[in-house]
Amino acid sequence: MLLAIDIGNTHTVFGIYRKSKLVADWRVTSMLQRTEDEVGTQVRLFLKEAKIRLKEIQGVGISSVVPNLTDIYTMMAKKYFDVAPLIISSALDLGIKILYDDPNSVGADRICNAVAGFASFGGPLIIIDFGTATTYDAVSSTGDYLGGVIAPGMETSAVDLHRRAAKLPKVELHFPKTIIGKDTVSSMQAGILYGAIDALEGMVERIQGEMRKREGKEAIVVATGGYSRLMASHSKSITECVPSLVLDGVRLIHERVNRKSRRP
Repeated sequence: MLLAIDIGNTHTVFGIYRKSKLVADWRVTSMLQRTEDEVGTQVRLFLKEAKIRLKEIQGVGISSVVPNLTDIYTMMAKKYFDVAPLIISSALDLGIKILYDDPNSVGADRICNAVAGFASFGGPLIIIDFGTATTYDAVSSTGDYLGGVIAPGMETSAVDLHRRAAKLPKVELHFPKTIIGKDTVSSMQAGILYGAIDALEGMVERIQGEMRKREGKEAIVVATGGYSRLMASHSKSITECVPSLVLDGVRLIHERVNRKSRRP
């Protein structure tokens, strides 16, 4: 079994794979002050809850955009599972080309999304990841990672409004019943969520224009990340929704690297 870990700026997601099947997953807050023992204890509790023995985990793969946490989770994997984890980066044999000016600057999560998205749907693709940032990544018909767009995430926008405006409260991200809010909370929800949907539709239209010129056809639009189901249910552009896409990418890359390392 494989423990796949997606470390983001706001949340860290754990996934347990038995071969290609995701059998359990958990989401926690990303906290820089945690030690490898605190993380290890947390993972052990998750495994116990899922009735999975520690020794069943034979590999660990990590996608991280938080370097300090990468180090902590690396130490945890070595101490609790006695394995050196595979850290996802552009330096690995990914099975796809990264056509960014500086491939090393592409986030591991975006690499995983491209690998897993192309494996699941072929190409061309537009992959939208709803996290701390909302990212739009373009993948060609042959699986090449073309680049993309980085925009503020919805949760980031909500938190920033609360921090910067004295009278604006923290709000949960739910779509209100009407666009015209009758109170502060519903007005903020309308602005953040419907604003995000309109931005999404406009951004996809712009990217599709470039993809049609390059690829000769429109791209499949895939949503992933914590708010992917919520946004997909209100979007005209999104045709596929896979919340676990980063974890799937960790698994696929881990399998590819291990398969190649076992060859004589």
